[in-house]
Amino acid sequence: MLKAPEASDRDLALDFAKGILIILVIFGHLLQYIFYQGDGFWDSACFRWIYMFHMPLFMAISGYLCRSALLSKPFRQAIVDRVMQLLVPTLFWCTLLEAVKLIMLPRPPTAPDNVLQFLHDFVGTYWFIWAAFASFLFVKLISIFNSWSSRALLVSVILVALAPVTFSIFPLIKYTYPFFCVGFSFAQSREWWTSIMRPHKPLLMMFTSIAAILCFIAWREDTYVYNNLVLIQNLQSAKDILLMFCGSAAASAVMIEVLLQSWKIGRSSSAVRFIAAEVGQSTLLLYLVQGTVFRLMDSIQYGEGWTPTMKSAAALILGTMIVAVALAVRWSMRDIPYLSQLILGAPPRLVRLPSNPANN
Repeated sequence: MLKAPEASDRDLALDFAKGILIILVIFGHLLQYIFYQGDGFWDSACFRWIYMFHMPLFMAISGYLCRSALLSKPFRQAIVDRVMQLLVPTLFWCTLLEAVKLIMLPRPPTAPDNVLQFLHDFVGTYWFIWAAFASFLFVKLISIFNSWSSRALLVSVILVALAPVTFSIFPLIKYTYPFFCVGFSFAQSREWWTSIMRPHKPLLMMFTSIAAILCFIAWREDTYVYNNLVLIQNLQSAKDILLMFCGSAAASAVMIEVLLQSWKIGRSSSAVRFIAAEVGQSTLLLYLVQGTVFRLMDSIQYGEGWTPTMKSAAALILGTMIVAVALAVRWSMRDIPYLSQLILGAPPRLVRLPSNPANN
């Protein structure tokens, strides 16, 4: 019997890290939408800790795992495959989102027309998908002209990060693209980097942890990419952007080490293996489902007069439902042709039935 493609040659340690990260993405949105319904979440220490590293680290892992597709596939096939994997299911879930809003929610008089609203939700709600796709495209284009020159990759990181573009999700792409390149570069030269860092790993982790703590203390509302837009206007904005990149890099380095060590220690646990094998291998779907749910919450009234206990209960129920629904969709659709590609962004698993001994 053939193993499923998703089960073969996978690094379960990275799947575990991805599983924890997508849980933190959901938890961060629960903090924003349930516990803080105004702007108070900017000052939350928990929110700050999560947002220092969760998307940068996710993007670095994406760059690391994309190495094979970037190196082995011709340009056209690589881009088509990435569109099918990322943008097709995003289109499906955005269409579902707009259908629910159109059928169930009243349309405000000042709302933009349906086409503009669809485009706004298609890009803004699922911005990380677009950032991952754009990063993949940039690196693949560089490969055509520079044959994987590390210098060209570094130049592209500087040019993208410093580009004075603040429209739509471009600031988020500028913020996450460098981390994609770091992950890809590490995958390219993993043995070299490992040989350099291994002898000094305890000292490096100590200094990186100190740097992450100092950045955490200095982090403020204007340090978030959503507020500074990665746009240097004066000395203070330059300091905020530098703190954002340095803090995210340090926190990401610390957290990936924590997550990988946690996997080593707890991989015999059924709960840890569940996070790796189920949650960690469903991160795209979980991101799309949670994005759809929280975008719908922007259009409804809720939570007025809720006590802290009620908010905690609502967050627990909603978070559990998001994970449960996403996993149920994955389990029910992953073996169905076309629907698997459309909804999950993956072709159906390859399963070969046992041969009949009578035919041998």
